Amino acid sequence: MTGAAGLKRAVCERCLRAQSACICRWITPVQAQAHLLILQHPLEVGNAKNSARLLHLCVTGSVMATGEAFDTGVLDGLLHADGRTPVLLYPATPDDAGLPAPPPMPALPAEALRLVLLDATWRKSRKMLYLNPALQRLPRLGLTDVAPSNYRIRKAHAPHQLSSLEAAAQAFGLLENASGHFDPLLDAFDGFVEQQAAYVRACAARSLAGNASQSDEQDVNRLVGR
Repeated sequence: MTGAAGLKRAVCERCLRAQSACICRWITPVQAQAHLLILQHPLEVGNAKNSARLLHLCVTGSVMATGEAFDTGVLDGLLHADGRTPVLLYPATPDDAGLPAPPPMPALPAEALRLVLLDATWRKSRKMLYLNPALQRLPRLGLTDVAPSNYRIRKAHAPHQLSSLEAAAQAFGLLENASGHFDPLLDAFDGFVEQQAAYVRACAARSLAGNASQSDEQDVNRLVGR
């Protein structure tokens, strides 16, 4: 943990959150046969409700890069590192004439693949897809018949829309035909969600009592989407 000067709060070097909101206790190392590449939109970096950082810390060997329009050479290196075949975790978009039809999923074992996840809102992920032609050319893995999300701290447009962590856990289960192997990821996510929800409740109670600090109120506003 490190302390910042002035009025800034101490920040955890590992999860990059305020020390008072550290999520490191939920980190559960999980080994996946497919490598994981998380491309995170810049607007998600400081979002207290975002699950991608926890996902990155849990999945051994995963890589996280932040950006919206990536340098072509840098993105190509991230996608094809170690000779793996990248597969984009993204639903089909047959009604979008601006996007080419993706190639079919390759008949390869999970250990030969790299799962590419866009960590962004639906609108921002579509923009990332438009701005990076290399992503458009990737075969896609879409999730169907998914269980309702437990992402109750963040508003979704439909019950089946998942957090980045939940989506990755289901995708790994499909690729490896071993969904139970990734239950620890979902258990970690449940703990993370409850921690955020409890923090909102505690700050709201302090606010009613007139004891909430300005930083508490700012954190609550971020968590509830104000």
